[in-house]
Amino acid sequence: MNFQAFRYLLLLLLALFLSACGSAPTPKNTPNESISSQAEDTSSEVLFYQNLNQLLKQVSQDQGIPLPILEASFLDTKTIPSIRKLVLPPSVTFKKNWTAYRKRFIEPIRIKAGKAFWDENRAYLQQVEQESGVPAEVIVAIIGIETIYGRQLGNFRVKDVLSTLAFSYPDTPNKTSREQLFKKELQELVLLCWSEAGGSLPANNQIQGLNTSYLNACLNQNSSYAGAIGLPQFMPSSIRQYAVDGDGNGRIDLKKSPKDAIASVGSFLKKHGWQPGMPIYFPVQEDSLSATKSLADGEPQLKQTVEDLIQRGILKPAQGDLQAGGVAPQSKALIVDLPYVDQDGIEQVRYLVGLNNFLTIVQYNRSYFYAQSVAEFAEALGFKNVSAVPTLTPASEKPKKLAPPKKKRPT
Repeated sequence: MNFQAFRYLLLLLLALFLSACGSAPTPKNTPNESISSQAEDTSSEVLFYQNLNQLLKQVSQDQGIPLPILEASFLDTKTIPSIRKLVLPPSVTFKKNWTAYRKRFIEPIRIKAGKAFWDENRAYLQQVEQESGVPAEVIVAIIGIETIYGRQLGNFRVKDVLSTLAFSYPDTPNKTSREQLFKKELQELVLLCWSEAGGSLPANNQIQGLNTSYLNACLNQNSSYAGAIGLPQFMPSSIRQYAVDGDGNGRIDLKKSPKDAIASVGSFLKKHGWQPGMPIYFPVQEDSLSATKSLADGEPQLKQTVEDLIQRGILKPAQGDLQAGGVAPQSKALIVDLPYVDQDGIEQVRYLVGLNNFLTIVQYNRSYFYAQSVAEFAEALGFKNVSAVPTLTPASEKPKKLAPPKKKRPT
């Protein structure tokens, strides 16, 4: 029996003992709630480790990774009760407030840090912008909003976070789907760390090149309460799909390498459909509230065309003109609603027209508040929210070509 199984057995025996104590007759006026609570907690812990061990067995079987190595790496895994509280949905009395959200991110300290980060990495940001088409201001804005350029990377071990959310998610309406999502991310973390640690199995099934110290360091690295890692806060699946070795040292380190983080953000947005040289959003006409409100369904889908929104009076004609800083009339868009509470405590809504690049940012974080914060942070850094198509010079203003001088006929 390995140590992992031995621990399960001890926990199971303890749960049975506490359960028996909780069900035994107790003297009058002697509370037994604490004993019952301990029994319930221990039973939950037993189930947690059983489910975790089952996942490790499945990964071992599917990927050919020796199970003892995985069991040893996850031996000290624990649930984190505070995380279960952090992922709970807001209370029914909670009111979304765009103004309060914006103040958290579009503020002087973060913008100053953004400008410093840009100065330190200007040449490489320019290179990534040319390669991906994603403006440097947008990349800098995302990293600033996510972690203030590495100052806030999270204080939880990533394997604890993902294990807790995979096998001990709180009782919410979406519990089943969320647990499935985090089980997938936990598997992705194992594969990411195994690969980064150099693990491989040749034909004779002898492990070669595995750095167990790095394997454990990878599994134990800090993350957010949702399991996001590094300066750009990528989930393990996103690291495996979209992260890039920007500094060329042969490995991806989103925690310590600004170049890796910059290249990875550019890679993510490019692969999710970023349109180079195009704006992110448009403001709506002030007198179009009724028409705008009727189209705001909260679904992150490009349903309307810019031409249709111009005809409805929601956008100005120039916003459907590439040469005037707009986009092509047939470009798709959506109505973005940003609820807030004004100074008098009255609930209001700010409406915008989100374009393709707005929706691309939503793929990074599924929140209108987040996407608009990125757009406005980028603008604070100098991003021009207009098309970058060169303006054509009217024919009347073009210099006239002079006719070549006539050649003299030989006499």
